[in-house]
Amino acid sequence: MAEVEQVEVVVAHHERATVRVGEVFLKIDADQTRTDVEVEAMAMAPIPTPEVLWRKPPVLALDALPGTALGRLGEPSTASAAAWAAAGAAARILHDAPLPPWPGRSLDEIASQLDGECEWLVDNSVLPADVVTRNRRIAEAALRPWTPVFTHGDLQVTHVFVDGDEITGVLDWSEAARGDALYDLATLTLGHPERLDDVLAGYGTDVDPDVIRAWWSLRSLLGVRWLVEHGFDPASPGCEVDVLRAQARDRQQRDIQSCRVPGGSARW
Repeated sequence: MAEVEQVEVVVAHHERATVRVGEVFLKIDADQTRTDVEVEAMAMAPIPTPEVLWRKPPVLALDALPGTALGRLGEPSTASAAAWAAAGAAARILHDAPLPPWPGRSLDEIASQLDGECEWLVDNSVLPADVVTRNRRIAEAALRPWTPVFTHGDLQVTHVFVDGDEITGVLDWSEAARGDALYDLATLTLGHPERLDDVLAGYGTDVDPDVIRAWWSLRSLLGVRWLVEHGFDPASPGCEVDVLRAQARDRQQRDIQSCRVPGGSARW
């Protein structure tokens, strides 16, 4: 590391920062309980994770993973269908593993937060009320009882690394907990709906795609304010605001189709 000429800031906001120094990632977190979760979750996970090199609070040093990220939100993914299927298979292995000892968010907590975020989005004119309302209706499908599994909790495409068609590792386990398996699958495919079939082929079990689509809406509704307050732009092309607008358009089309009868005439 003494010979490294450049330090790359990977992400930085008032809660945490990650910098890359050569082949080492240094994560600095204001809340060390998140780091505790990350270290324990990586030790428990049955899929490849970064090697912990050392920890000196508030810094956690991790070895870089080989390969490249599966994709980026807002950009087309150049990864193969097989690589996306491998990501689905890795998620299934994780979800079949023994549960972590700590709980995740309850259904009631998520529903309450959703109500508050929808109100904030409308009151602050961040999104049109009809877009929020339609996505809130879509999100209802995710608010159902589920059997808890070991979830990554933030399985974004940038956190999944591949080399060719193989998964080389999964990053950022600070949100790992007991949760809904379909939340992980929705996070992985958020902004990449065309890859959902590949992921489900790798996952290898019956999954309701409508619930995954519901989580797309729910995660995006919950995430917009956090992104804005932490210096990110959820309105960047292909990101959360675009996801919500696309979901609203799809819901509107479904509503129109549901009002039609065979033969093309409409019931109004």
